[in-house]
Amino acid sequence: MPSANSWNVYLSGEIHSDWREVIANGVESSGIPVTLTSPVTDHDASDHCGVRILGNEENDFWKDRKGSRINAIRIRTLIERADIVVVNFGEKFRQWNAAFDAGYAAALGKPLIIVHPPEFNHALKEIDGAANATAETPEQVVQILEYVVAGRLA
Repeated sequence: MPSANSWNVYLSGEIHSDWREVIANGVESSGIPVTLTSPVTDHDASDHCGVRILGNEENDFWKDRKGSRINAIRIRTLIERADIVVVNFGEKFRQWNAAFDAGYAAALGKPLIIVHPPEFNHALKEIDGAANATAETPEQVVQILEYVVAGRLA
């Protein structure tokens, strides 16, 4: 349940565009009490945290496994603490992790906002079906947050 002072919003999904910054700037401009969190968006750090912390692996499978398990600590904890989860599916890359995050948030009963271009409607129909709202742009996410958090229609 959101506190009277601030809502926690977890931003999941692709890391190759500025969508998080667009939302952060919109939230700041609107003055709504929202705290934004996200996975580690430094791709190199995210991919290599396991071997840099726990030691090298000869096999990429085990390297990826170490990193994914460490990243899961942050991701699952922040999703569990979130009042709302926003998952963005970008145009260039397959984001299997974003699909996991959406499913995990839905399983926890978290309010879920999915963001993706219209051409993904068919491919993401099941994920969209679990969402409370499906937006096409980060600006629409800001408008949704302003409405649900502050009761204001932009």
